[in-house]
Amino acid sequence: MISFQHATVTYPGGVHALRDITLDVPAGQLIVVVGLSGAGKSTLIRAINGLVPLTDGQVLVDGVSVSGASRRELRDLRAGVGMIFQNFNLTKRTSVLNNVLMGRMHYTPWWRVMTGVYRSADREIAMQALERVEIVDKAYVRASNLSGGQQQRVGIARALAQQPKVLLADEPVASLDPPTSHVVMRDLQRINRDLGITTLVNLHFLDLARRYGERIIGLRAGRIVFDGKGEDCDERVFRDIYGRSLTADDVLEARPQL
Repeated sequence: MISFQHATVTYPGGVHALRDITLDVPAGQLIVVVGLSGAGKSTLIRAINGLVPLTDGQVLVDGVSVSGASRRELRDLRAGVGMIFQNFNLTKRTSVLNNVLMGRMHYTPWWRVMTGVYRSADREIAMQALERVEIVDKAYVRASNLSGGQQQRVGIARALAQQPKVLLADEPVASLDPPTSHVVMRDLQRINRDLGITTLVNLHFLDLARRYGERIIGLRAGRIVFDGKGEDCDERVFRDIYGRSLTADDVLEARPQL
């Protein structure tokens, strides 16, 4: 379970990214966070693994305070929180399998990481993660030779190799075309349902949020302005979140093919 308790983040210069956020995320839930750029979406999910420190309040993950954690506690916490990035964050010059094995680094002696001599059990975990996203046939291909959608699925597999309790996806489809975006979102949805991993996904596209969000959190200027089911999100609700009328840029299906 994840619990935000009056969580506030103020960046240097006085920019308020989060303002007094109180929010509980039950174990196993899939949440989509929506809002304009600068609404606080990335700050919200990065506060969960301590990548963004709070300036007030606290975030608890399974009862452990992120801001109050020791270095070792924070390392252990991050090992249980998989992160999926907008720009994939792969090492392009090496193989897909080696990229996924990086998800096992917390559990692997440093000399094995440096030499690339991973245990057979870790390699099996990595291959199973690739099977989950249906890209195991690319295991020995250089990451640089993959399409954007394939690279993002490798990023998901790397996070799965951590065997996490929580998955955080920060705008995972922002650079993908509509068909590939649906593939990635279906992967995340299936993983959530099959493995029960608590999943938080930041999205800009409202049709994707409504389709895949079991629960939607709407952020505006660092505050929660909506918390409800995807089916309850009509255009009026989204106008409240965005503070303006919707445009074609807010809908994935209106986006041209890349």
